[in-house]
Amino acid sequence: MRILSIAALLVATPASAQTIDAAMADAIVKGCAAHARAKSQSHAIAVVDTGGQLVAAWRMDGNGFGSMEFSIEKARAVAAWGFPTSGMEEAVKGTPGFADAPHVVPVPGGIPVFSADGRTRLGGVGASGEAPADDAACAAAGIAAAGLKSERAR
Repeated sequence: MRILSIAALLVATPASAQTIDAAMADAIVKGCAAHARAKSQSHAIAVVDTGGQLVAAWRMDGNGFGSMEFSIEKARAVAAWGFPTSGMEEAVKGTPGFADAPHVVPVPGGIPVFSADGRTRLGGVGASGEAPADDAACAAAGIAAAGLKSERAR
């Protein structure tokens, strides 16, 4: 009976409410790129859904080899763990074995995406190509430009 209740909830909830869609991902990428251009920076930007599946990606001009793959890994790490990769940097230092867990990227630049009300995690954004703090700022700016949140509502 419990399985039927869970299935009914999933069917009743629109897919767009459960994860990030293409329009949201496009707005995030464009917002991040606008932020980067204003700072004369170049990032590789990846947006994934909660399952870590790539929804959108954009490599800005001047971005080096490997940056796109790194941005995707940052986004997937956030999708898997639900918190920024900057937090993974701290967790690796304080939690034995965490560095060896799957999808751990202990470098800032991966930021979770939450719904506009901050209650539902939709996916993750990864940015790479500049200093890690700049990558994180770019990802956060893209999320904000899309009208979404980068932190869960308290």
